Amino acid sequence: MTEKLRKKLITALKFIISAVLIYFIFTKIDLKDVLQTLKKSDPIYLVLAILLFILSKVLAAFRLQLYFHQIGAKITQLANLKLYLLGMFYNLFLPGGIGGDAYKGYVVQKEYKPGTKKVVSVLLVDRLSGMLLLFVYACTLALLSSNVFFNGLSGLVALGIPTSIIMFWWINKRFFISGFPVFWKSLGYSALVQLTQLVCVLCILKSLSIGLDIVEYLFVFLVSSIVSVIPLTIGGIGSREITFLYGAEWLGLNASTSIGISFTFFLITALVSLMGMYYHFKKPELETVS
Repeated sequence: MTEKLRKKLITALKFIISAVLIYFIFTKIDLKDVLQTLKKSDPIYLVLAILLFILSKVLAAFRLQLYFHQIGAKITQLANLKLYLLGMFYNLFLPGGIGGDAYKGYVVQKEYKPGTKKVVSVLLVDRLSGMLLLFVYACTLALLSSNVFFNGLSGLVALGIPTSIIMFWWINKRFFISGFPVFWKSLGYSALVQLTQLVCVLCILKSLSIGLDIVEYLFVFLVSSIVSVIPLTIGGIGSREITFLYGAEWLGLNASTSIGISFTFFLITALVSLMGMYYHFKKPELETVS
């Protein structure tokens, strides 16, 4: 099997998995209920959610720039933002082509030649840093929740926060030496990125006039964000929604409302990612810090 055929088969499989998951979701809930939830959204809060999502991606781009500079790729903030936006577009809208992270790695290696191994390692640790804070915030919300689902788990959940940070610090020190000097700065950026997205989702909740079970909905969002990183579907489509569906079931939340939150967040992601199409036709120049 050629590499090109293998990629096409993987992409086709992802499309199938996404389609099956979406179909399964709508066998469990009524689409009319989801649409009814979305119809009553407040546009002011939606605009705030979009702005907060954009801010979270700007902060994420700054985090990645830290790693690029650490391996000698002294790309400017503006050029890095353009490259990051293009990567978002590739990840969501061109799943059959080159992925966003792969493209960023390719152009940085081509322009600055820091070494493929270093480029791949910083791209990976950048992703892992974001996932760590998703986990930390999820644990924090679990501790704040009064939902019976978390009864008896508080000690284990509380232990998970320092344990995960220490383990990630050790993994960075042991396996990601190139980016280790900016470990704490990166973690700070990750904390801001995920906090901004949490407030973004809070605005979505306010937009949909959801005033109950706020902590639980935010918790499910964080878990769905972790699940959506797993490359089984197209842009996380289906995997995020299925997490919201079962999260609603386990925590006693409204399933239609949960799917409405998930769809709204996806639409915001798609809208912002679509802006990267401009740089698909006019590739950003990798300007270097003087």
